Amino acid sequence: MSGLSRKGKRVGLLLLLAVLISVLIFTLQYRSGRIHVIVVVKSLEESIEFWRVLSDGVDAAAKELGVDAEITGPASESDIDGQIAVLEQAIRKRPDAIVMAATDYNRLVPVADDIIKAGIRLISIDSAVNSGAAQSFIATDNIEAGKKAGEEMVRFAKSGKIAIMSYVQGTGTQIDRERGVRMRLEKEPGMTVVGTYYSDGVEQKAYDNTKRLLRDVPDLAGIVGLNETSTVGTGKAIKELGLAGKVSLVGFDSSINEVKPLEAGVIQATVVQKPFNMGYIGVKTAVDAVRGRKVPERMDTGSVVIDKTNMYTSENQKLLFPFVGK
Repeated sequence: MSGLSRKGKRVGLLLLLAVLISVLIFTLQYRSGRIHVIVVVKSLEESIEFWRVLSDGVDAAAKELGVDAEITGPASESDIDGQIAVLEQAIRKRPDAIVMAATDYNRLVPVADDIIKAGIRLISIDSAVNSGAAQSFIATDNIEAGKKAGEEMVRFAKSGKIAIMSYVQGTGTQIDRERGVRMRLEKEPGMTVVGTYYSDGVEQKAYDNTKRLLRDVPDLAGIVGLNETSTVGTGKAIKELGLAGKVSLVGFDSSINEVKPLEAGVIQATVVQKPFNMGYIGVKTAVDAVRGRKVPERMDTGSVVIDKTNMYTSENQKLLFPFVGK
């Protein structure tokens, strides 16, 4: 019995030691301020520069602030169920905060509420959800950006039939940008919006939609592309059909695949966001929220209209050719 008793004591001591080590590790992490943030973007697709630049902003903030930042998301922007699954997995990891760019304004409300119920801080970036769950929303003012795109279309097309090439229907950014474009165009005598078409964030679908559209509406004066893939796909169709300059194209974002057609006159202007700032401020705001600091309910990261006349300025070159991939 004495041997068994000694063995039991040793096991007990080992268990106690394991508990003490765990407590020590937790205490050291807590004292060092090491915070775990999971950033859930709309897509991990490498070809979409917007999310790559935003990820650079996340990495820069994490390094500067000394926090652990993990970037994840679904394979494509149209995979709403996939993003919900990613968010549910993120909740199970119990991070201090989740920074989320929502793929759908309404369908992500339940999982956003679950994040809060789990005691995790929630910060929204780029696209909001129809919920008060997030402590802060950091994004482009998309209604204002949409108005800028509409103003550029008025400047180039002047009058006639205009179409909107959007991306994923029901996304908060899509809703606000389209609203802004329509608000401006509907004020313009002689301009008519013939409809909104959806690419689902897929360049090929934007290309196919545009070819059909130009066949069905041969007197179309212009198209507003509401994101990178929609703009690039639309531009390829316009160029292929020999309609560059005849059908005005105003887009969004600033990938390499948009710069070349902007130089060539296929795209007349593009509204450029600041995704690096969005990622950086998103992480910084999450850290502030975790540390109990008051954070702004909403922050506008800004947008700039770039056309052929101002694309070579030093400031705009930084926006057109961001430092990607480091």
